[in-house]
Amino acid sequence: MASQERIAVHNLADLKNTSDDAIPNYLNSLKFKQDHSLIDTRLALGYGAFAIAAACFAWDYKLGFEATKYYTAAAVAVYALLNGILTYWIGFVEKGTVYQGVAPDGSKISISTSTNKNVPIYNVKITVTPKNGAPETIELARSFTEWFDVQGHFIARPFQTVFATAVPLVAKADPKRVQAAAPVPDFLNADADVLDAIAASQSTSTGAEAASASKKSKRRKA
Repeated sequence: MASQERIAVHNLADLKNTSDDAIPNYLNSLKFKQDHSLIDTRLALGYGAFAIAAACFAWDYKLGFEATKYYTAAAVAVYALLNGILTYWIGFVEKGTVYQGVAPDGSKISISTSTNKNVPIYNVKITVTPKNGAPETIELARSFTEWFDVQGHFIARPFQTVFATAVPLVAKADPKRVQAAAPVPDFLNADADVLDAIAASQSTSTGAEAASASKKSKRRKA
């Protein structure tokens, strides 16, 4: 079912943000429990910097610059420090992470996404850590056209199918969304002798057909 909201299909940021928002909606609907620690830390740093800036403005407005210049200098230093930490947090800790959570079986999952300029490809990095096992990383690169129609509507089902098919942890929670792989033709599993025999028979058949066609052509000319 397509979403009623529409986005500009040529706006890469809108395509990515809409897709990013769909990930927690989907996984949380499968009983995954989202971990908000990364987002909470980012919000705390951002609001902290804003609170310092607001306080600096307030005491300067009420008391004047001379009476508060030392406090203002300290506030500016703390503000710069908080913004530096926030920049580091976003670039080197979050690193594009849009979802962290725990699956019903206790496994942890972390999903980060990215895009390249002017390339409508959704790059997804999924790290799954079982309760008693080593982390496993799965990387996907899929076109946005797989789940956005030409009018800019987001279509949830193919988007969910991509994740359920590629990630066993998601497939376990939502098996109905797993897309079966195309069956492999039997002849691809045959040994070399069988393949040679098939090729020879096809070659013989083609030669016989050519000879027959040549005889018919000569009869028509006669």
